[in-house]
Amino acid sequence: MTTSEGRRRPVNARRAQLLDRLRDLFLAEGFAHFTLDDLAARLHCSKSTLYTLAGSKEQLAVRVVAHYFKSATQQVEQRVAAADDVREKVRAYLDAAAEALRPASREFIDDMAANIATRTTYEANAHAAADRLRGFIGEGVRQGVFREVHAAFVGEMVGLTIVGIQRGEIGERTGLSDAAAFEALSQFLLGGLIAQYTVEEK
Repeated sequence: MTTSEGRRRPVNARRAQLLDRLRDLFLAEGFAHFTLDDLAARLHCSKSTLYTLAGSKEQLAVRVVAHYFKSATQQVEQRVAAADDVREKVRAYLDAAAEALRPASREFIDDMAANIATRTTYEANAHAAADRLRGFIGEGVRQGVFREVHAAFVGEMVGLTIVGIQRGEIGERTGLSDAAAFEALSQFLLGGLIAQYTVEEK
């Protein structure tokens, strides 16, 4: 390991730690109302330290939101990897998504939706989630675990629901938290998809 590589590792570790702290702060309180001075004061660091992450407050918000979704996706996929069959994959995916969203305050969700740059990241994540679930549904239909359904249609329906949850529309209409809405979607989806087998009782 060269001296320069040795110096970079602690610097990168500090940046990663700072991103984690910003993510937790944004999740709890949102981010639109913060200035860079506010963030520096809350995190007990200098503005120049924040500038090592991004060149402006908007760029910082985009980076932190992307960091949040990257971390959440890794957690979700770890849960999916541990699932034994496609039914458990669907349940694990939606349960883990609900868990990842649970720390997100309404302020955070609203700020993401109101900012064009972060909304792009937000919606891309929702579309990726729909694609992932569409793949699980298709796999389940091929295996005979799920009823014969149009996987693309169900995937689109789930995708629109996920977008509605993340935009806060489902919460406004139902009173459910985003996490609770994901849990309800999991129950609804699996209840409607699982193949029914008739057992004759004598």
